[in-house]
Amino acid sequence: MTETYSKSRQQAEIAFGNIQTQFFAKNKAAEELESVAQSREAKTLRLREARLARELDDRASSTSALLVKRAKAS
Repeated sequence: MTETYSKSRQQAEIAFGNIQTQFFAKNKAAEELESVAQSREAKTLRLREARLARELDDRASSTSALLVKRAKAS
């Protein structure tokens, strides 16, 4: 069953379809940007945790080396 629409209805349907396509494209772009931002934040958090762990390890090894040096000097 094929419906025949008036010329103005056809133009309105096409215009609506174009706007709807633009709307969905904008939503998809926004979702992609949000995904990139979340990935960046997660990576930053992982790198920060790794840096803090490394700094803590460096402090611990420096402290133990200093204690060994003091013990030998005594």
